[in-house]
Amino acid sequence: MTRQQILTLIAMASINFSSMICYSILGPFFPHEAEKKGVSQAVIGLIFGCYAFCTLVGSLILGKYIVQIGAKFMVTAGLFVSGGCTVVFGFLDRAPEGTVFIVLCFVVRSMNAVGFAAAVTSSFAISAKVFPHNIATILGFMEIFTGIGLILGPPLGGWMYQSFGYEIPFIVLGCLLFLTVPLNMWILPSFDAVASQASFFRLCTRVKIMLVCFVVFTLSSGIGFLDATLSLFAMEKFSMSTGSVGLLMIGVSLPYGAAKPIFFSFCLLGPVPVLHIKSQLWLTVVMLVVIGFSLCMTCIPTFAEMLICAHENDFEEGLSTLGLVSGLFSAVWSAGMFFGPTVGGYITQKLNFEWSAGVQGALAFLAAFLQIIYFTNEEIQERRYFYVLYHFLHYHFRL
Repeated sequence: MTRQQILTLIAMASINFSSMICYSILGPFFPHEAEKKGVSQAVIGLIFGCYAFCTLVGSLILGKYIVQIGAKFMVTAGLFVSGGCTVVFGFLDRAPEGTVFIVLCFVVRSMNAVGFAAAVTSSFAISAKVFPHNIATILGFMEIFTGIGLILGPPLGGWMYQSFGYEIPFIVLGCLLFLTVPLNMWILPSFDAVASQASFFRLCTRVKIMLVCFVVFTLSSGIGFLDATLSLFAMEKFSMSTGSVGLLMIGVSLPYGAAKPIFFSFCLLGPVPVLHIKSQLWLTVVMLVVIGFSLCMTCIPTFAEMLICAHENDFEEGLSTLGLVSGLFSAVWSAGMFFGPTVGGYITQKLNFEWSAGVQGALAFLAAFLQIIYFTNEEIQERRYFYVLYHFLHYHFRL
């Protein structure tokens, strides 16, 4: 790799790590803290989900106008906004309980989400621009730092919450995000590009793109569901402390950073009541590990597949197309992160965690089933083409 590629890789790794560790610290203690403020499980799910919804909207808009705004500016501005909002979120425990606390949570999380969308959407586009021939490999490498951030976030957040209270985790990690701003201003190159006329609508008319998007949706939905519901389930079912819940959530993050039976994993996570299996801590841990491996295996090729499909359908190879694809990827990921906590939180409140986990597993099964149908049909069409070509050439040769 060239010096510029190495520096860009360092910058992208810092973005993934710092963004994910700041995102994941909430899981072990925020649901419990919100309950003390009189917030219901369903509203807690919405607080988690609004982050994803605003990321979705922000990703689509920023991905479309990445050329006009500038990829480097989007990264640094996004990190600055996200860092500031993370620090501010740490002082919300001083807000009055009830409506005021809920509204402030929504406002700060929404602003944080827009900053996150700017940083992540542009980071995907920059990575694909700097490493055009090794996209899947580079994204796989970046996912290691995503996994490290997810690994350290819950236990570190849980430990700091137990040791120093609610404010310190957010202040420390918000300052970490601030430190990445000058680093990326110094490291990242500027890109000259021309805006294209391509649109998200045209990109979304491709069947393969939509199927891959649904896969991404189910992956992020599962992660978002666990963030919003797992901690309360573990505390109630296994009488675990906040710090222990943070260690439990490593079960998903650790194999995700290291490496498709997601359907069975989610069904056994509770487990689903129809299986008549008693909830046990060891089973929950094992299923979280399996889910983590499955998410990693499924996630890494998706962005590269979307980009390849776009180029196969005559989208030009440039920063504008990279912005569209990365924006769509981030938007679909965020849609899942919105669906998982909100719908998962609602089902958990109305039924229980076990049934909610089963629904997440069913979504993953549906995504796998649709992929099998599509690729089987594609294989049949390809074989039929070669069969016709073979007989045509054979007949022509005989003549």
